[in-house]
Amino acid sequence: YCSWQQLPGSCKPGLKPVTKVRLTDGSTNNKYIVKNSMGQQVFFVAEENDCCNRQFCGPLRSFVLHVQDNMGQEVMTLTRPLKCGSCCCPCCLQELEIQSPPCNPIGYVIQNWHPFLPKYTIQNEKKEAVLKIVGPFCSFRCCADVNFDVLSVDESTKVGRISKQWTGLVRETFTDADNFGISFPMDLDVKIKAALFGACFLIDFMFFEHNK
Repeated sequence: YCSWQQLPGSCKPGLKPVTKVRLTDGSTNNKYIVKNSMGQQVFFVAEENDCCNRQFCGPLRSFVLHVQDNMGQEVMTLTRPLKCGSCCCPCCLQELEIQSPPCNPIGYVIQNWHPFLPKYTIQNEKKEAVLKIVGPFCSFRCCADVNFDVLSVDESTKVGRISKQWTGLVRETFTDADNFGISFPMDLDVKIKAALFGACFLIDFMFFEHNK
């Protein structure tokens, strides 16, 4: 989950950012803190991976993310298989499976081929398309947020947003900590909310996972 101002209509008021805490030498797995609108931690997310996968596959690496509540109980698992990262190979693009409880798939994030824009489909547990995500042509912006719009399946209506939030020049330049925000309709199915939650992490790995 993350922070965002309420969009026009019936969007859920924002939660505080998902904050990534990662060392810059690539020797450790990613860790994330999820806070609510009061600034209270509600989830802790930890990557499960090995050194070889991190070093040789980099941002393209497969991973398992374990989402735990404040009692240490795993409430969600996000799984990414090893896939191609090039738009020249449309048959083997990125995907993410969301499980809750673990081993029980409830949604998927599927990358769609496009020559210029990052595009994804949010699917339910039956692999039926529910929402689309469309990102910007350039994922780097100085002094501004990078927004990925959450759209209806036909891409005619904007229903939410995933945002990589600008945190200031010093933090952006000298640290690897990133903040993300998500907004979505209040009445959206909880499983699809979980899929959007997972999409935030896939986007982080694909566009913002790098050593500074």
